[in-house]
Amino acid sequence: MKGEDMKASETNLLKFLQGTKQFIIPIYQRKYSWTTEQCRQLWNDIMRVSNDPDIKGHFVGSVVYIEKGLYQISAVPQLLVIDGQQRLTTLTLMLLALGRAIKESGKKFDITSKKIMNYYLVNNEEEEDLYHKLLLTQADKETLLRLINDDELPNEYSPRVYENFHFFVDQIQKSDIDLNMLYFGLSKLFIVDIALDRDHDNPQLIFESLNSTGLELSQADLIRNYVLMKLEPKEQEVLYKKYWHPMEKSFGNLDESSIFDRFIRDYLTVKTGRIPKIKNVYVNFKEYLFQNQDIGIEEILKDVYQFSKYFVLLAFQTESDKDINQVLRDIDSLKVDVSYPFLLEVYDDYHQHIISKSDFIAILKLVESYVFRRAICGVPTNSLNKTFSTMSKQIVKDMYLESVQVILKKKDSYRRFPSNDEFTRELEVKDVYNLRNRNYLLRKLENHERKEIVDIECYTIEHIMPQNKKLSDEWKHDLGEDWEYIHNNYLHTLGNLTLTRYNSELSDKPFKVKRDLEGGFADSPLRLNRGLGQLEVWNEQEMKNRGKRLAEQALLVWEYPELPESITSQYEEKLNGQTYADIL
Repeated sequence: MKGEDMKASETNLLKFLQGTKQFIIPIYQRKYSWTTEQCRQLWNDIMRVSNDPDIKGHFVGSVVYIEKGLYQISAVPQLLVIDGQQRLTTLTLMLLALGRAIKESGKKFDITSKKIMNYYLVNNEEEEDLYHKLLLTQADKETLLRLINDDELPNEYSPRVYENFHFFVDQIQKSDIDLNMLYFGLSKLFIVDIALDRDHDNPQLIFESLNSTGLELSQADLIRNYVLMKLEPKEQEVLYKKYWHPMEKSFGNLDESSIFDRFIRDYLTVKTGRIPKIKNVYVNFKEYLFQNQDIGIEEILKDVYQFSKYFVLLAFQTESDKDINQVLRDIDSLKVDVSYPFLLEVYDDYHQHIISKSDFIAILKLVESYVFRRAICGVPTNSLNKTFSTMSKQIVKDMYLESVQVILKKKDSYRRFPSNDEFTRELEVKDVYNLRNRNYLLRKLENHERKEIVDIECYTIEHIMPQNKKLSDEWKHDLGEDWEYIHNNYLHTLGNLTLTRYNSELSDKPFKVKRDLEGGFADSPLRLNRGLGQLEVWNEQEMKNRGKRLAEQALLVWEYPELPESITSQYEEKLNGQTYADIL
């Protein structure tokens, strides 16, 4: 890993910062991210060494940078920092706070605020960007420059830079430390100064090794650095601004990097047909780039960016087309992220006009129906990963929708698409009240082919036969001598559940009272309550009747892919002589 020309030496931190030079944090590096707790640890270390004359020095880590090659473009050595951004930034903020405290005290110390500024924070003889010793990226950069210049903060300032600076300002005031002692403590800090030769060293390998400890980088950080680090600075900036930065913004600036890691896993699944482990997506992405060296990094980055747009639409349901977005919301309700690798590719084909909007929606609804029917029928979900990761390979693109229908219909055993008989049978008897998707189930049944959509989140679920085990005499009479059995077996079934906004008024009252109250079943505008107003009694038979009716309606909401045998034959003929079984 260590090249012939790599120079590593132990160096006093303050001496290291002195002299005309500029540390540049490359555009691909993550934002400054040290927390107050990490600053407190550093502060405590400095307090300890400043107060103990027996401690000669304190090691604060390494600073790794590239000092040769194309970066030597001005009279000021411009050093691209590969590792050490967090420490350099934090120590710069502490020096700035010390300089500010010296200036505001009006007293004489071993070091002046002017010297702190000119030695450690700026290149006093230079102008514009070269004036500053440390250039961070994006919002971090402007915030640090404004603090050093004592200017007003920008509108989009960096909270971490600002808060950590004020943490050191507050610590200096609270601790009442002698400022000479603080400077003495800072002068005991040393680092390992590692200068790389751009032509002989591999910055990426060194970067990976150094970042295997400390504040762990996310897979997203590692991928971004890997993709951009090898490029020339100008090209880095162009690709970062054109693809990576917009992608970061669409993912909420990657404050929660796990969603980006999931996206890369799904992207690689689409491209390779294999599902990487989430912790290995960086390693797998490197392999993917290596296997596709002929494509070029910009083309790959452009493709990643394009697929990230589809992922964001799926994950956040921000599709501008309302019809499509509603189906995406329904799919999101089911929480089946495992379907994303398949849906990403279908989204791309829709975007490329390979399939129509109506076929795209039909495919989305098929996926929704497949997943929901399986949930109702209690089919284990652990096979879904494999099912969705391989589906796109089985599609014949000139009969796209039919392909998906055939593929799903032909699944068997634990991968099966539950038939109408199995689905209705299970739906009628299942405890749907304790189902994770119960609101989704009732919402879809209520709003099927309805233009005036009912927002069921404004309603509560009502048990027509009450939950209370101490049923009233009226309820026992209506249910008959087997009332206890009926209560145990039908309470949470679909036939006994409905929606209301009058839950407290209905309570455990007898059926006829619940029916005839203002806002009761007979007065309800909801389709789910249709027919209840005409009933005289609520008993086992009526629960069965209603459960059967709603289950039959469910067949229209979550459809089964019925299609003639001729379509299946045509599909198999187009698989280049293979049969469906061959490609499973």
